[in-house]
Amino acid sequence: MQNYSKIQKLLHDFVLKNKFINESLFEIEKFFFVKRKNIEKEAHVFITGLPRSGTTSLLNFIYSSNNYTSLIYKNMPFVLSPNISRYLNKKSISKKERLHADGLKFDNNTPEALDEIFFNNNQIFIKEELVNYIQLILHGENKTKYLSKNNLNYNRIDLINSILPNSFFLIPLREPLQHANSLLNQHLHFIKLQKNDDFIRRYMDYLSHYEFGINHKSWNTPINFSNFNDINYWIEQWLLFYKDIFNRYHSYNNCIFVIYEQLTNPDYILKILERINLNCFNKINLNYFKNSNKKKINIKYDKENYKKAKIIYESFLVNL
Repeated sequence: MQNYSKIQKLLHDFVLKNKFINESLFEIEKFFFVKRKNIEKEAHVFITGLPRSGTTSLLNFIYSSNNYTSLIYKNMPFVLSPNISRYLNKKSISKKERLHADGLKFDNNTPEALDEIFFNNNQIFIKEELVNYIQLILHGENKTKYLSKNNLNYNRIDLINSILPNSFFLIPLREPLQHANSLLNQHLHFIKLQKNDDFIRRYMDYLSHYEFGINHKSWNTPINFSNFNDINYWIEQWLLFYKDIFNRYHSYNNCIFVIYEQLTNPDYILKILERINLNCFNKINLNYFKNSNKKKINIKYDKENYKKAKIIYESFLVNL
């Protein structure tokens, strides 16, 4: 979204807020490209959970296997018509650092979390059209398995499971204090960005990216901490989020909890790949994953709040 021209911004505003255009192009694509292949039984991969837990690194790493098709930046703004968007966006762009200022770079062939535009519909539409939509995405690269990163899909695991029963769900988590600090820093960072350029706020809203910034929405109703600029709010949100996730999905064989701090361990990566039946890597490239050394955090925080979160974190370690 950075460095967009005025015309590009106008196009994104026009297309992304116009449901009629998106749905019309979706119907046109279905007519030409849906071939009714039996993709329901394939082992698709859905990465979901709180941001700043390694979701993008996991996405880029698994995508590099060349075994999956994913939505890419080239699909913007016509996300519901991925083949039309690929045709219109043939021009390549050089890699640049994303707005998060976290060292991760992208170009228009980089996979990204875009499919919330599809999922942001009612359950009937999702049940009827998810297979068709994935077929449209797969058609562009003639593959059979879909790879998605969508931080909101944690709320629809059962729904996706009912449609694509052989799928896997990777749910990363990170040491709660480190994670909360990263979330807080990104929140404050995006507030500044959005105040300087309102298109960034609009763009994130179109994609339902309310994780940070001016229009941030809580994952769970705050109990003791409601100040978005306070690290205790983010620790409590971590606690509420992962407590719920653990209770709901720890018994699911196809829900795999991924520990952020272990992503620089090649043996750990191999175990994850075995769980999702992906054994094509001759050599594990750890460059996709940041060094997980803990940062020194000098912010005061509520010790009891953090202690509760730490207990939840350790329960995931025991149940790996």
